[in-house]
Amino acid sequence: MDINISEIPYRELYNILLSSVAPRPIAWVSTLSPSGRPNLAPFSFFNCVSVDPPLLAFAPGLRQPKKTGSAGAAPVGEAKDTLRNVRETKEFVVSIVTYDLLEPMNVTSGEYEPAVNEFELAKLTPLPSKVVRPPRVGESPVSFECKLHQILDFSTAPTSSSLVLGQVVAIHIDDAHLKDGSIDRNSLDLIGRMGGMQYTRTTERVELARPKVR
Repeated sequence: MDINISEIPYRELYNILLSSVAPRPIAWVSTLSPSGRPNLAPFSFFNCVSVDPPLLAFAPGLRQPKKTGSAGAAPVGEAKDTLRNVRETKEFVVSIVTYDLLEPMNVTSGEYEPAVNEFELAKLTPLPSKVVRPPRVGESPVSFECKLHQILDFSTAPTSSSLVLGQVVAIHIDDAHLKDGSIDRNSLDLIGRMGGMQYTRTTERVELARPKVR
């Protein structure tokens, strides 16, 4: 099957991309509103994109508008709480998601009203950060404190998203996952997002050395 992008509906393209570009790591992003109200939400459009400077990137999609626009006007998507908080405070924390945190992570994925505290809803522990104001997820083995580097807004359409780039300014690692002073990769039972409602565990691994080229 060959597909011309301009000839398929958004939902079909969405399903193809998310089912084939997988597994995707999950950023569990905690933020604070300007008034200090906490927010916590997961995003699977996420990755590390640079080490020097250390940059993490995630892409929050826009919400469908609650109010219809004027007659003939194209609908404009609404920013999620996470994106709005990052834009206004320029800080966030990314905590990684392990298998034992799958259920509470899923609880925080709901599109709740801004007044809802997802830490309390999912019975998670907000621990203070060292450099930024937003708390980190105490149950997560690794958390990255980030200062906003840049936001790229692709479109205002409800089907679009923005790309948030954050510079890592501090890292928290649970000592239980350290071996000889470094992270023990085999001890992190990480979760990846597949298509639809599917997730995968990263416990089955293969070691493969790169070819030596003279």
